[in-house]
Amino acid sequence: MKRVVLVRTQGPRNVGSVMRAVANFGPCELVLVAPQRRSMLVHPDFTMMAHGVEKVRERIRVVPTLAEALADVTHSVGFTARPRDGRLRVDWRERAAEYRGLCDDEGHVVAFVFGSEADGLTAEETDACKEIAFLPTSAEHQSLNLATAASIVLFTLYTGDAVHKRERGPRMASERQLRFLREHLKAVMGEKVARSLAAKQDIEESIERVFTRVPLESRDARAWHMMMRALGSKLAPRDFGIGGPPHDQRRDDTQTRFGELDDSEPVRE
Repeated sequence: MKRVVLVRTQGPRNVGSVMRAVANFGPCELVLVAPQRRSMLVHPDFTMMAHGVEKVRERIRVVPTLAEALADVTHSVGFTARPRDGRLRVDWRERAAEYRGLCDDEGHVVAFVFGSEADGLTAEETDACKEIAFLPTSAEHQSLNLATAASIVLFTLYTGDAVHKRERGPRMASERQLRFLREHLKAVMGEKVARSLAAKQDIEESIERVFTRVPLESRDARAWHMMMRALGSKLAPRDFGIGGPPHDQRRDDTQTRFGELDDSEPVRE
């Protein structure tokens, strides 16, 4: 189990942002140690940030000391941007995978401790942590916002399934659909547009080049067929030897809805 511990935090908006990160990358506990505002959890800024994550808000614990926040943990990591009396600070990138495994183990409670926005963790507070770590940043700007730092740590520890394992993309035209569209365009454009044999050849070559290079969605193919229909075409895949009997033998499907056409039927107006 993960536990985020915020020590002497000052900003209700920061606490609210961390709370939202806990909701995004949980399960995770959130503990506040001696917050600097007594009204922290009822402050308007915090209340605004709590919208939609009320369940996490209800589970926030407030304790007076860091010792109490760490009393039942099996491991703790304090995050600090400053070296601490020669004590080794580990690069979080090198340790994240190990802690990810610990957090997934039901036998462990691992605390990730962050200090106040103004001065971070004190020497005494880092001494209370079993290990201290830093989040590497560019030399140009080495200070990280409290909520940003906590969010980065929680994100790197997150192992749950994403809400969308795979984003659903557009339905792409099949090779059969593309072949029919190529032949349909060449037949109609060659007859309706070309004014000479040379022009017809140029059009056909251009169509071949386009369909060799550009991926096409099924809905785009249907739209092109509709344009061919507007130019008077009644051609179907079978007229080009793409499955089925020739055009004059196929069934009358004029009642088929546009959205239900498969790749074997031309689009109708």
